[in-house]
Amino acid sequence: MLRIALQAKGRLNEDSMALLREIGIDVDDSKRKFLAQAANFPIELLFMRDDDIPQVVAAGTASLGIVGYNEVVEKGLPVEIVKELGFSQCRISLAIPKNEAYDGPAWFNGKRIATSYPNILKDYLDKNGISAEIEVIMGSVEIAPAAGIADAIFDIVSSGGTLVSNGLREVEKVLFSQAVLISNGRLSEEDRALLDEILFRMESEKVSRGKKYILMNLPKASLDEAIKILPAMRSPTVMPLAAEGWCSLHSVVDSNELWDKVRQLKAIGAEGILVLNVDKIIP
Repeated sequence: MLRIALQAKGRLNEDSMALLREIGIDVDDSKRKFLAQAANFPIELLFMRDDDIPQVVAAGTASLGIVGYNEVVEKGLPVEIVKELGFSQCRISLAIPKNEAYDGPAWFNGKRIATSYPNILKDYLDKNGISAEIEVIMGSVEIAPAAGIADAIFDIVSSGGTLVSNGLREVEKVLFSQAVLISNGRLSEEDRALLDEILFRMESEKVSRGKKYILMNLPKASLDEAIKILPAMRSPTVMPLAAEGWCSLHSVVDSNELWDKVRQLKAIGAEGILVLNVDKIIP
């Protein structure tokens, strides 16, 4: 049984559970158990705080974990990044009161900086030759300047709305983060096979994202030009029609290119163009 550590609640939990559902792994997490087993795949999920996930994976309590890259860097534990997952993207930035004049990183010399990421912050300060006092706060870091706890903050930023609502502005983007799949690198042969299957399904889901299946009737005389417009993953599928001089062409196209491709195909005589959503593409 392969055990994967996940954040117990929050956006990362929601995105992680959505990914598992997308790759066909069914886990009932509605009862918020500490441990939950998949109904159709030999894995179990261990729900916990996100900042504890690198530790339990490094210790072998869980073989894998889905966690923000920022937590991996902050903890500095011996875990391997197996795959970048592309969701829960954010950054860790330095922010100061919005009315403060700012002339570069040297502004932070002699200042107090509140953060939940002291190790990442210390590394940044050392690399930039900045002498500042680090105030470690677990949660609600953004209120520190207004409360007189610190002069600035170093915290996660997504849209920046929280900073604005607390009278702060972002001045230095230090670390960019996203959800990553991590491993302790000590998987059994059985667990490695399960991980390979999970990665295969994730790649299929990634390839499928943002794709449309397109088919149309086309004059055979326009076939070569149509293939240049729709090269497909390998090559388009072409089938003859009962009507003399006509064929049916099937292909896959990126959603953001769809209407431009349709315009080009119509210009060379394509008719009866049908566009379908793509559920999965298996590479």
